[in-house]
Order: sequence, then structure tokens, then C-alpha cells
Amino acid sequence: MTSKQRAYLRGLAVNLETILYVGKAGLGPEVVKEADQALAKRELIKGRVLPDTCPESPREAAESLAAATQSQVVQVIGSRFVLYRRNPKEPKITLPR
Repeated sequence: MTSKQRAYLRGLAVNLETILYVGKAGLGPEVVKEADQALAKRELIKGRVLPDTCPESPREAAESLAAATQSQVVQVIGSRFVLYRRNPKEPKITLPR
């Protein structure tokens, strides 16, 4: 992913609601399944790591979740992160070249 594409996705993510929360249980199979389903439907999701309860840092959680869902980390700011995975059947987001 190029820096121009990453910047475009960051711009789209500004208006997204946070739909994924990682809490004291960490990245269990339920969280991975929820993220996978959300990525299949939306392509771009915003998540949050609850800072006082989660055993992992936001960067670690985002990287682990991206690896588990075959997605890419767009950004990590504070306790929030953004993931992107293109839907090969019905792409909703067209990335700039």
C-alpha cells in the first residue's frame, strides 16, 4: 500500500464509528471473527483498545488482528486503530493509484 493510498484511507476513517473493542480478554477468537465479518462487509473498520484493561498495546493488537484477518493496518493513534481489507467480490472503496 502506498503512502497516498494510506492517506486516502485515513481520511475516510475520520468519519467512521468505532465498531470493534478489544478489552481485558485480549484478542480472542470472538474478536477476530467479529473483525473478519466487519472487514468483509465494510472493508475499512475502526477499533479501540481499552487502555486500562487490555494486556496488549494498541499497536500490538492492531498488528495481531491484521495478521489474523489478512488485512492491513492503516493507522494507530492513541488507543484507536484502523484496518483495511479489500473485498475481492464487491469492492466498495476505490484506492487512488
